[in-house]
This record gives sequence, C-alpha cells and structure tokens, in this order.
Amino acid sequence: MRAFVFPGQGSQKVGMGVELAEASAAAREVFGEVDEALGQHLYRLMAEGPEDQLTLTANAQPAIMANALAVARVLEEGGVVLSEKGHAVAGHSLGEYAALAAVGAFSLADTARLLRIRGDAMQQAVPVGVGSMCALLGADLAKAQALADAAAQGQVCEVANDNDPGQVVLSGHAEAIDRAVEMAKEYGCKRAVKLPVSAPFHCSLMEPAARAMEAALAATPPVAFRLPLYANVTAAEVTDPAVEQALLVQQVTGRVRWRESVLAMQAAGVTQFIELGGKVLGPMIRKIAEDVVVTSVVTMEDIENLAKELG
Repeated sequence: MRAFVFPGQGSQKVGMGVELAEASAAAREVFGEVDEALGQHLYRLMAEGPEDQLTLTANAQPAIMANALAVARVLEEGGVVLSEKGHAVAGHSLGEYAALAAVGAFSLADTARLLRIRGDAMQQAVPVGVGSMCALLGADLAKAQALADAAAQGQVCEVANDNDPGQVVLSGHAEAIDRAVEMAKEYGCKRAVKLPVSAPFHCSLMEPAARAMEAALAATPPVAFRLPLYANVTAAEVTDPAVEQALLVQQVTGRVRWRESVLAMQAAGVTQFIELGGKVLGPMIRKIAEDVVVTSVVTMEDIENLAKELG
C-alpha cells in the first residue's frame, strides 16, 4: 500500500516551483490558478523572493500548497493518478489542505483562499513577540509533555508537533518557551532550539484563528474525497467530509500528531510513502517507521522516475 504525503510550513524557499513551471504547462496552470484565486503574483514571489515576504505565514502556506499540487498535477499528466496509485493521503499542518485538494475535497482556488485566510488568522491571533515556538531534539513525547507542564508556570506552553521519535515542538507564550529552552536538558532533551516563526502555531493561543477557520470552512466545506485521509489531530483515517471539516477547525489549536499518523498508516498496511513537493517529511518518516520505502518528489527528474516506477 502507498500513501502520498504533503509537507508543511518551513519547506518554502525562493526558487520553489521554477523548474516545474519552465518544464510543464500543467504546473504553470496550477501557479496561474493560485495567483488568480489570491489576486496576487504569488508565483513571482515563490520564484524571485524576497525571502522575508515568502516566509510570511499568509504567503508561505498557499505557496507550499501550490508547489505540492503542481507536482501532483504534473504526475497525473504523466499517468500517475493519485487516487488510482495511492491508498491514503496525509499532510503536515497546512499540508493537510494540500492533501485534501489533491484528492478532490477542495478545488485548487478554494484551497489557496482557505490557506490565505488561515495564514492571516494565525498571524493576527497573537501580537508579534507575545508567542514563540521551540523544537526539542532528542526528546520523546513524554519528556516534552513534562517539560511543557513545568515551563508553563501559569502561561501557555503546549506540545504543538509530535514529529518523530526524537523531535517534538512546543508552542505558547514567549516567556514560557524561553523557560522551556533553559530547562530542556534537565528534562532529558539533548537540546532545544527556538524556531524562527512569527506566531505560536498549534496551541490554545490560536483560538481566534480557529474561529476564523470555522467560519471560512462553513462557507467552503470539503466535499467527498477520493482517498482516505489521516488527520493531524486524531492520527486516524477520515473519509467523511463533515468530520474532516470539524477536524480542520480543531487542527488550528491542536497538536500535529505526525509520528502517530505515520505509525497508523503503517499499521493499516502502508509500505511506501511518497512526499510531494518537499524533502521534509521523508527524514521524519524514516525515523518513525522501519521497513518502509520513502520517496521525495520535487524535481522533474523525480517526477519522471516515479512515473516510470508506478507506470
């Protein structure tokens, strides 16, 4: 069994999508549709930067999705139809939206607009400087949870991402995250690294953004999708669009249970994971699951090789 997976924020970089656009009309169509949906030259920003503008949450989220969907569209043009060659999809944080778009739950234009709303709402939920995030390296979930509880001291300090067996991310008030970084070694973590993010994602401080997404998804709900999706907040298979709509609202404040999601897919029989549009999830999956094949598909060469393999 095969799962297609989609990366999240942090996988953006200036120059993303350029090779695809130069080589494929299908990719150019994707970037054009997203530009039109947003009323913005997002592809130009992806291609040329500046990096500080591309990194802004409201730009990075639709850009990463557009890049992943361009890869998917070029693959499908080459005969690799995701819903025929795959058995499940999943995405890391905003990647869940890309996964849903790839299997027909949202149109490309609607996905771009939803991610723009999501990015803006997450940015606006907490004033700049009030929140922060840090990655704990060499920490499992139990150590991370104990550290978060100790560092909170009346403020918000929560596990935001359970990425793999040796990397957990905390999110919350800036002072609490600073305390967590200082205390990390006491709690058995190898080290803690502050993340260069503009807001504290996936914690309870994001509640205003969750309400914004509740309204946005009520106006643009997902429709039936062609493959089961493993949702971030439950690490379990979802096939019902109404259930997924509620989970996408919870996802804004909820933990990204990526490690558990990969294990759940493996337990269901997935032996091959194909990451579309990035090389971020592949290394995590290799740390989580033994005896699986992991492929990252970013370039035209990658696409051609996969098309030959799956053809």
